[in-house]
Amino acid sequence: MLKRLSLISFTLMILIFPTYSHAGWLLYSKPEFRGRVIDVETKVPIKGAVVVAVYNSYTIIGGPGGRSTDTVGVKEALTDNNGEFYLSAYTSLFNPFYKEDDVSFIIFKPGYKAITRIEGTKIPDEKYFSIKKDMIGKDGEIKHVDHFGLVTWRGLLGIVEMQKVSPDRAMPPGIPTDYGDKELPLLYKAINEDRKNRGLEVR
Repeated sequence: MLKRLSLISFTLMILIFPTYSHAGWLLYSKPEFRGRVIDVETKVPIKGAVVVAVYNSYTIIGGPGGRSTDTVGVKEALTDNNGEFYLSAYTSLFNPFYKEDDVSFIIFKPGYKAITRIEGTKIPDEKYFSIKKDMIGKDGEIKHVDHFGLVTWRGLLGIVEMQKVSPDRAMPPGIPTDYGDKELPLLYKAINEDRKNRGLEVR
């Protein structure tokens, strides 16, 4: 019986693995993310801000113009009454000629300046948001190894400060290529609300 099971398992491996190899897909995996969005002046939590995680990859071998990047997928969430957001872990298949890149984030709410990079941390945003719920807003330390060596950041964990702007100075964020309102309904809704507030045509 054991020999028969071993033979069946071996046969399945032979049948399955060439299929994946031929299709050329590998596993792309990123952890869950969380944080808190507050007003930079009042420090009051901002409810209803859209937080988008953009899952990126890049080619292992670059062409004449250098390495090309690709978006594997996107995920979005709204901040709650405490200004907190949560994005569950993300897993997908991607091309073996690509390598996992850092996750980038878009944080936006009409009336505020859009955020596409957490300034002053010197660590990837995905590291900044890879924290436990009970650590949000607490003093902590995050270590990251980049091409230049070890980088250590210390401060309040997972806090994002947004700055209010007048309608004439509003600048909504760019939207990842090939992703529309079906994939990013919350972001599109917020951008349209911003456009409406500024007297512009809604998309």
